[in-house]
Amino acid sequence: MPDSHEHALRALERRGRLRRLSPRAGVDFSSNDYLGLAASPELAAAAEAALARGVPLGAGGSRLLRGNDDEHEALEVEAAQFFGAQTCLFFGGGFVANYAIFSTLPQREDLVVYDQLIHASVHDGMRAGRAKAVAARHNDANDVSDLITNWRASGGTGRPWIAVESLYSMEGDRAPLDDLMRVAERHDGFLVIDEAHATGVFGPQGRGLGAAFEGRDNVISLHTCGKALGASGALVLAPKVMRDFIVNRCRPFIYATAPSPLVAAVVRRALAICRDEPQRRDALQQRVAEFERLTQTHFGIAFSTSQIQPFVAGGDSVAVELARQMQAEGFDIRAVRPPTVPENTARLRIALTLNASLEELVQMVETLARRAGTLGVTPVSCGRPAPEIVLT
Repeated sequence: MPDSHEHALRALERRGRLRRLSPRAGVDFSSNDYLGLAASPELAAAAEAALARGVPLGAGGSRLLRGNDDEHEALEVEAAQFFGAQTCLFFGGGFVANYAIFSTLPQREDLVVYDQLIHASVHDGMRAGRAKAVAARHNDANDVSDLITNWRASGGTGRPWIAVESLYSMEGDRAPLDDLMRVAERHDGFLVIDEAHATGVFGPQGRGLGAAFEGRDNVISLHTCGKALGASGALVLAPKVMRDFIVNRCRPFIYATAPSPLVAAVVRRALAICRDEPQRRDALQQRVAEFERLTQTHFGIAFSTSQIQPFVAGGDSVAVELARQMQAEGFDIRAVRPPTVPENTARLRIALTLNASLEELVQMVETLARRAGTLGVTPVSCGRPAPEIVLT
């Protein structure tokens, strides 16, 4: 291994930031499989039925060559109808879909205003794109509007693009979509809503927090299929002209092998489950309410009001150690450290899913309170650094 690479890895290890792959073990409080569909008999049956009727596992080429399968097109039609959008385009994953949107659609004369806590995939897409990009304060629609106004005043002539997550992946809080939509309309701009962690969980039939805005000419949304939908891939919902532009100009779409037709068939079943089985969302919300009650009792603080619950511990090493102790107790909880989250806000990202029962949820929080107390860790609200704790 080159010395520079080895030196960089050792530096990460000294700072408690070296990443390692670890197997699944313990009760699931870590995954994004919010509705418990990933290993469900319903999706397994959908895959078996698709194979039985001849749906191939692999696409064999890009969508523009021979990789365009009937299952892709059926999924896109059904997804557009389900979400209420003009059109849909199926991608192999959420990261590449975000990269595709922001590297392709905003033009050189445009401006992208993105929430400072937006997904890394959006950052990479913007870097590959041609438009100027500027960060706005988290969930601050007034700051978004001011940044656009200042850009116009300095000679900006294109259109603004506002990039947000409807439910933030590390904080569990919601974007002020109504306010942001008004900003987009006032400035003749686009609103791009990443629904990754809201799809299947929030909105009518699980259609996301931005469901009321789907189908508008200035709205583009992304719904990932690998979280609550239990499969893989991503759906980009957009006006027809934007879909056509992606098909013609987007390098990650044009030159990539198409997603698995078999997965497309499974996603179709997952959308039907979201539409027809609201009891799954109800059961998840029960867990969210119970978690909030338990954390108020044990910590005197509510972490969030969604299925994403951040226990902000502060320092990298203390977050890693607390996660290690929880794993030793049989709970699969992982630490998230900078640069994924801001400095001094390393945390346990606790995900509530239907893969853990209410009884296991109670046991987990009681164990977390005990282990955190032993380490002297008191959680704080997101966005506020925790006091530094040095492990000895």
